Amino acid sequence: MNYTYILKCCDGTLYTGWTTNLEARVKVHNEGRGAKYTRGRRPVELVYFEELQTKEEALRREYAIKHMKRVEKVRLIEGQGSENT
Repeated sequence: MNYTYILKCCDGTLYTGWTTNLEARVKVHNEGRGAKYTRGRRPVELVYFEELQTKEEALRREYAIKHMKRVEKVRLIEGQGSENT
């Protein structure tokens, strides 16, 4: 399975990524071995994820979420957004 996810960093910013192992990836971010962006913003908290069938779908969804405005990401996290935005 492939996942697109959003992390909330300790400074309140949001980070979007994709992975095949959600639990392990969040652990790596919190150990400081994840993306450079999250290294100085630990701890991070998983606040949203979507399960997708293929890597290509996960990467497309990651791209779409990364291009959303913050308010749109917050709506998505709160369950008010469209998963197909």
